[in-house]
Amino acid sequence: MRVAVDAHAIGQRLTGNEVYVRNLLSRYGRLEPEARFITYVSSSKAQDWIPERFQQRRVSANPFLRLGWEMAARLREDLPDLIHVQYTAPLRCPVPIVVTVHDVSYLEHPEYFLSARALQLRISTAKTLREAAKIVTVSEFSRQHIARAFNIEPDSIRVTPLAAEDHFRPIQREAAMRKVTDRFGFEGPYILHVGDWHPRKNQIGLIRAFRELLAAHPKLPHKLVLAGKRTWFAPRVLEQIRRSGLEERIIQTDFVDDDILPALYNAADVFVFPSFYEGFGLPALEAMACGRPVVCSDSTSLPEVVDGAALLFDPHSIQEQMRAIGDILLDKELFHRMEKKSLQRAAFFDWKETARQTLDVYEEVAETRARMQRSKELVAS
Repeated sequence: MRVAVDAHAIGQRLTGNEVYVRNLLSRYGRLEPEARFITYVSSSKAQDWIPERFQQRRVSANPFLRLGWEMAARLREDLPDLIHVQYTAPLRCPVPIVVTVHDVSYLEHPEYFLSARALQLRISTAKTLREAAKIVTVSEFSRQHIARAFNIEPDSIRVTPLAAEDHFRPIQREAAMRKVTDRFGFEGPYILHVGDWHPRKNQIGLIRAFRELLAAHPKLPHKLVLAGKRTWFAPRVLEQIRRSGLEERIIQTDFVDDDILPALYNAADVFVFPSFYEGFGLPALEAMACGRPVVCSDSTSLPEVVDGAALLFDPHSIQEQMRAIGDILLDKELFHRMEKKSLQRAAFFDWKETARQTLDVYEEVAETRARMQRSKELVAS
């Protein structure tokens, strides 16, 4: 089997999309030693994440060049049995397509996106889904919403959940705090949020809840750490920080690399994930894998992912969010119980199993293609 993978996200700080493709590729190298993998990459950093025996072909980071011309030309040269993409396949794709769609937030909540980006996703993803041999997603929530949005039979969409990478694990908290202090220059205790600055991530609601928490419990010494890439939405978040009057207690780290992110999770007292919309919500699972108590919203996929191992709140309610965070910080028995639940829940997810299930999808597509080719040859003869 010859498999092409669109790996342009690796090295581009594309958060969930990058984590997804690099973890699949690293497991494929061990699970499928006989298969030939061709990866289309846009960054020199990709070589650090792709197994050495996998072929790498460079394509442009510019999506118009990459999807409009380059990848289709590479595919005609390489002749794989299929290509695996996220959301969007190249135009005039000459081979069968396996597409992963993480969620359809751009359809259900276009207000969370720049208008041009929402339009691009709406057009290109719909076209890719019409042409796809197989569709993959990451949660039951997303499966149902993709099926409804595109009038697709839900059973035809394969769910392959995400997982925390191996380096997200419990480490000694004092050592983790020293690493955090050395890198970022602040000391604990702190409440942590990880995610790009984006309307659907609800950082503004979290800042308001943090202000209410300190007003209700002024002796709490905690800071709030916002770890994530600044985006077009950053001015709104910065304005909310200014209006809170808590600039000295709200730490902004920007994008955090993998070498320090596990320590940042481990040194936190509680992880808060107040998103309005998530197709999966990987940071919550990463925090759980590090043994941290998690407080998250009760919306979209998150109850499915945490499955009773986190305290839930309505993301539209500042008071509910504030109370959930306070309950974790002020009730030591609850704190330790949620630590244990986090580790137990995180153990249910495994990138090796996700990769195995995805390889099964590839095998189905490759076998179908081979049967069709044999049928054409018989008819021709």
